[in-house]
Amino acid sequence: MTLAATETKTEFLRALPGDDVRQILWRFADRYDLQMLVQSVRAVARGPVARLVAEGARNTHEWTEGKQALLQAFDESGITGVFMEPAQGGFIEGPKNLALALVAFELAWVDAGAATGSLAGCLALSPIHERGTPEQRDYYMTRCAPAQPGEDRKPWRGAFCLTEPIPYVGVETGMLGGKVRVAAWQEGEEPMLQVEKRGRFITNMGFANFVTAAVESDDPRIKGTCMVILEETDPGTFDRGTPARKLVHQLSSTRDPIFNLRVPASRIIGGYTVKDGVIVPRFSHGEIIEAVFRRTRVTVAIMTSAKLLSAVEPVIRYGRGRFRGGSIATPGSPRYELGLQLKQDVVHRLVEVWATGEASASLGFEAARVFDQLDPLERQKQELFAARGIKGGSAMMKAMRQVQKDAIEFLHGKRADLAGDILTQYALLDSVANVLCPACKLWNTGHGASVMREAVSLMGGYGITEDCPGFLGNKWMDAQLEATYEGPEAVQRRQLSVTMTDELFLAQFQDWIREMRIVANDHPGTGACALATAMQMWLWTLQHLLKAKDADGGKLYLGSRQGVTFPLADALCWLLAARAQILDVLELGRKGPENPTVAEGLPGLMAFLTDLCHVQSARAAGEVGRVAAELVFGYNRHPAWDTEGCATCYQADDLEAMEGLIPGIGSLARGYTDVIESDGSHPAKAGPCARLDGLDQFTRLRVRMDGCLTGSQLAKDRAAEALTKVMIPEALDYPA
Repeated sequence: MTLAATETKTEFLRALPGDDVRQILWRFADRYDLQMLVQSVRAVARGPVARLVAEGARNTHEWTEGKQALLQAFDESGITGVFMEPAQGGFIEGPKNLALALVAFELAWVDAGAATGSLAGCLALSPIHERGTPEQRDYYMTRCAPAQPGEDRKPWRGAFCLTEPIPYVGVETGMLGGKVRVAAWQEGEEPMLQVEKRGRFITNMGFANFVTAAVESDDPRIKGTCMVILEETDPGTFDRGTPARKLVHQLSSTRDPIFNLRVPASRIIGGYTVKDGVIVPRFSHGEIIEAVFRRTRVTVAIMTSAKLLSAVEPVIRYGRGRFRGGSIATPGSPRYELGLQLKQDVVHRLVEVWATGEASASLGFEAARVFDQLDPLERQKQELFAARGIKGGSAMMKAMRQVQKDAIEFLHGKRADLAGDILTQYALLDSVANVLCPACKLWNTGHGASVMREAVSLMGGYGITEDCPGFLGNKWMDAQLEATYEGPEAVQRRQLSVTMTDELFLAQFQDWIREMRIVANDHPGTGACALATAMQMWLWTLQHLLKAKDADGGKLYLGSRQGVTFPLADALCWLLAARAQILDVLELGRKGPENPTVAEGLPGLMAFLTDLCHVQSARAAGEVGRVAAELVFGYNRHPAWDTEGCATCYQADDLEAMEGLIPGIGSLARGYTDVIESDGSHPAKAGPCARLDGLDQFTRLRVRMDGCLTGSQLAKDRAAEALTKVMIPEALDYPA
């Protein structure tokens, strides 16, 4: 009897992930409306947008006829109407954060300036949508919606005017140069306001019909700050200003406008009340901006994710074809078929680019979905508070403190009766959203811009040419601007340093650590083991720093100590991105077999994406380990060769005396501790070894985490090999 040897065939990635895969990963496989939206936006992005870029439209900062034609393409494709409700001329009912994120992703896959131009109109409407009166919402939303069949009108375009001109440009949004005064106020009539505002880097300003502008009171009859709506037909000056001389995002119109207009007080966004002869806006400009940016930052974050993932195919194509045409690269030879991909460095670096793209997209789309869940709960919360007579900021904060306490008890299994409670669910989601929003904006655009440079470098000198396939050089430059949109990186880190210490978030973060432990048990190849340990280390470090002091007795975790809070915020972003990536791949593993198109190549696809998760989790763990070690140890003073520092050192004379009792102790001590010789000499280093009193748990965690990296480089090798075998289309589906 002869036993036939069986050989297990390794499944490799067959093709680049397509729409069916992305729909499962990003949770819109059951949303036919979003699937059709993606196809419609893609046709615009890889058609008129790509042709404009290929024809050199980015070489001028002027708003040309070709760029103007994009607005009509946005209207006809449904892009403009995404933000509106069906009753206002839109076609998607309910929350639209995921829809807007998908629009941004598809447009930025080709050009981020086009994505910015399309989304800037939504940004202009966002203050009205989030905090406007019902009348303001209906009036402006309906006018901005594309014309319906039979209508003879042009849709309005809006601009969001927050940023002030130099010297204020780039500083805190609390510093406003725009002023508002009472121009006229007749008894029994609505007040008329005089608004003066100068803007800087205002998108859509070349064609905007209205502006939502942030201003502060320059009149004792108006309290505080607010946002007002300015229209081009208002009496006074509506000067669009000079074009900004940008190096990036040239497919969006950016100018420095000047306004000096008279408008009715009903243009104050959210309305106002009159108290003791003073106009009191219902919302300050800061309250409105907070509501707006916590959602719109997500779409900007997604734009950089699209760049990274769009770079994969051009880099593979360039690498494989690099030597074709040469005399020694004959068809069929490895050099001809693989080109630069014969070298491990090339495919390893591309693995890191791809892994970062997947992780950043997962984090961004998770944030978008969270806000889709949060939006209806937020409206219900406001209705509940209004019904209970809870009004004003302090009263709401007091009420929410009790809700948060109840929510923590619910998480700990003590309040099962709160399972369907609206306020509890709102508090849980809100604490997560407050972290995910700045985290994805910070990590996707900041770290993403650095990794985009890697993608460009993999194209050699071709990467920074005008005809580079995939416009990678443009995308790299564009990413630098996206990192500053809606608050530069320092703003996101500052917000994270506050929200990531929220007790309710940290309680859920502990649940996420347990979640990753279970994933590590069931799917060890994901790298969830290293990620869970890194999450535990980050949490230990945060709790330590909240109580610890530096060598001079100063508190470590303070808003002003950004050398502590900012690196810890960065480290958290790595963890959140890696976790989101793993959860997406698990979702694909569950739902993929149900889709015949996906199921056919699912084993190889799952193996590859799992390896990418392992690579990214290992990198995240490494970043957390580095940051945590620097912060935990770095604020202790290193001991010196003085009386205090040498207190724990062995004296050579003592060792010699002990040698008779414990043979070999002299050599052992000199190998593992500091010894002061009889002549006073000591080892040549800065001082005695630092003591680790009270840090035993941290050092054990660090050693454990390093061990959890086992297998991560093997995963990178497998993913790199898969890149040499994956099939790609013969040409990009948009022009070079």
